[in-house]
Amino acid sequence: MPVMFLSLLLQLLFFVLLYASPVKRQATTYDVIVVGSGPAGVIIASRLSENPARNVLLLEGGGPSYYVTGGRERPQWLSATNLSRVDVPGLYSTIYSNPSTNLLCQNKIRAYGACTIGGNSAINAGLFFEPPASDFDKYFPTSWKHSDVSPAITRLYQKQPSTNKPSQDGLYYQQSGYNAAKQWLVTNAGYRELNINANSRQKTKVFGHPVYNYPNGQRSGPVITYLQQALTRPNFRLQSGTWVQRVVRTGNTATGVVVNVNGVTSTISLKPNGRVILSGGALKSPELLMKSGIGDPAVLTTLSSANQLGSLPSSQWINNTAVGAGLFDNPNTFIAMTSPSIQAYNYVYENPPAADQNLYLTKKSGNYAFAGGSCSFWDTITHADGTVAGVQGGLGNAGYQAYTDSMTVTMNIYGTSGLRSSGKVVLGGSPDYLPGPDGNVYYSNPQDAQDIATFIRRLFDALPGTGLTPLNLNQTSTVAQIVSYITSWTPYTRGQVNHWSSSCRIGACVDRNTTVIGMKNLHVVDASIVAPLTVNPQMGVMIAAERAWDLINALMV
Repeated sequence: MPVMFLSLLLQLLFFVLLYASPVKRQATTYDVIVVGSGPAGVIIASRLSENPARNVLLLEGGGPSYYVTGGRERPQWLSATNLSRVDVPGLYSTIYSNPSTNLLCQNKIRAYGACTIGGNSAINAGLFFEPPASDFDKYFPTSWKHSDVSPAITRLYQKQPSTNKPSQDGLYYQQSGYNAAKQWLVTNAGYRELNINANSRQKTKVFGHPVYNYPNGQRSGPVITYLQQALTRPNFRLQSGTWVQRVVRTGNTATGVVVNVNGVTSTISLKPNGRVILSGGALKSPELLMKSGIGDPAVLTTLSSANQLGSLPSSQWINNTAVGAGLFDNPNTFIAMTSPSIQAYNYVYENPPAADQNLYLTKKSGNYAFAGGSCSFWDTITHADGTVAGVQGGLGNAGYQAYTDSMTVTMNIYGTSGLRSSGKVVLGGSPDYLPGPDGNVYYSNPQDAQDIATFIRRLFDALPGTGLTPLNLNQTSTVAQIVSYITSWTPYTRGQVNHWSSSCRIGACVDRNTTVIGMKNLHVVDASIVAPLTVNPQMGVMIAAERAWDLINALMV
């Protein structure tokens, strides 16, 4: 008994010393510390490491994802392959039916998202749509216009392959929905069928096959195209399982970051003239700014009282209410569409049909070689004052919720650029003060619901003669009735697409060089700085990272 008591006492003493001791400082220092290995973080870290004189550290709180990163989470039918669940595009939607504790953020944000190497690019559908030039010219400031970002777009295309035929055999699969939608939208509604990215400037009444950022039937993305090359450089290091708590700074100069690894807290330091780049996404990056004493003074007061700011005195706070403001996500509505001409297809995690398994495993082809979207389409709504709102739709290959028979698929409708609603990143309560959206992100401006309802009404007007019937929203609904439906809380409405962006906007939260306003060497490079786009934001975020490299690289010369 005395021996056991002594052992317990020693263990208790160890933990007291561990958590009462001051933050330890790691020996190695870096020229660049990038926080977050999502698509933007991977790209900016990789690009900056191309200069062999710079030591670049890329930090990721989560762990492996793709097989090449050490990811081994997968169904049994992949056990004899060099593939994880992340690598197989057709397993994309199973993240909802078979959630992953290894890939998702769990208790790190108050929203849905990935905390893993690759970030959301490791779990999303891989859609890769080039924003129209007008997005940059209308919604971005000087130095970020389309002519400014064009070299970044060119470099991205050179580095990151994409295709609208991801199956390695070059064939399209699951085309019954596409064919039905083509008759509906092209023949009846006057849309033009075209190659989406080859005609990226055109986003009014256009229709086509989705574009994915992976060729040959296997998920790609910056983890494959940028990170693997960076890992061959002796001046580049990726460190996962490392949660950054805050940026260490003296006045307007960042000197390092405080990290937690397996419960042990330490500081990773910058070299003189080094830079910290936050790339944790539109929820995490504002959180880190706030916990580094940069943000709304009311929020900083709360965080200081909760000992979330370290020893930073209020005299060192940088007051900026733009941190976390402007948070955007696409408000979406699911509409179940049925037709005798449609053949639905349901993806499963374990035990896909034997023929589909074999086709994928032997030829990286077939239904599991893509994420399951059959078509994408866009239109615009012009207001009386001449302003324009973008609207987007897509047709999946399976039903949803109460509508899952073999002749039913799901249409996803959402608003894009030009919407007037936005919210802000708010931190939850004790003990961790985790970031999430406030209640103003969706439909806080009634014009947005009016625009999306108008889009749906236009689509319904073209349905007669197609054989397609909407199931959860009456085809004869008026615009006012559609507004009421899409703004109500149902399993089909007010859904989060989780395309979080715009929470640290250029000109208010960061300057045109992506430097945090009030700081000399702290940057934000991720979806936070990207204005709401007319398309899924993934490619736009990658373009922003390539453009940021131009600007930050020039500052470091």
